[in-house]
Amino acid sequence: MQKTIFHVKEMDCPSEESLIRMKLDGIPEIVRMDIDIQNRTATIYHKNRTTEIENALNELKLGSSLVSSEHIEEEVSADTENKKQKRILWTVLLINFGFFVIEITTGLISRSMGLVADSLDMLADSFVYAISLFAVGKTVSTKKNVARMAGYFQILLALIGLVEVTRRFIFSEALPDFQFMIGISVLALIANGICLYILQKSKSNEAHMKASMIFTSNDIIINLGVIASGVLVYLLSSAVPDLVIGIVVFIIVIRGALRILKLAK
Repeated sequence: MQKTIFHVKEMDCPSEESLIRMKLDGIPEIVRMDIDIQNRTATIYHKNRTTEIENALNELKLGSSLVSSEHIEEEVSADTENKKQKRILWTVLLINFGFFVIEITTGLISRSMGLVADSLDMLADSFVYAISLFAVGKTVSTKKNVARMAGYFQILLALIGLVEVTRRFIFSEALPDFQFMIGISVLALIANGICLYILQKSKSNEAHMKASMIFTSNDIIINLGVIASGVLVYLLSSAVPDLVIGIVVFIIVIRGALRILKLAK
């Protein structure tokens, strides 16, 4: 049995973990994967084919690098906590999808493109978790088909959002409700923190996860960006900050969708 450790520089949230698991799922020699988001490491227990695993990780373009690879005598069984991991994935999936519904609804009511864009980011994360759950026990081709549909759907929604932002830049619109923007984004910030806590706690014996790990998450940064834009909308009496954060988040959503589509090749 071979134990190989990779450092994944750009793995800073559960979405990247799910992408890694989906990418390596098709390699039959892999017995188990232990992924530590906080330390950005992926420990793979497998039978030979280290180069294939390394190449698969490099294709994700997450800044992965080989740390060590050694032969171990003890046998490593397949993960016996599948049910527990599936329960955790369902939890974060429901939290993300629930906030997608909340943010898309309040975003439309308050006329905030920042909230609408952030809701799509929540939906994008929901897609990744859903694909991970659906992939359990399914063939690689089925998994890739689902990933492909999810990726294209995300891009379509993001492009529609960018068109709407452009329209609002050209034509005068009423100011978005900054109170909705700030209040809902604070709740989304808390929800993302809870998701990260649940996922990290499941892989660690520590009672608490480090605060620095939470704030390296792209989702947390997005939430803070929407809050900041809400404050600027109030201070400047202008919708421009809301439109700018909307553009940024829509681009992030498209970037995530393109990563998913790479898995479908």
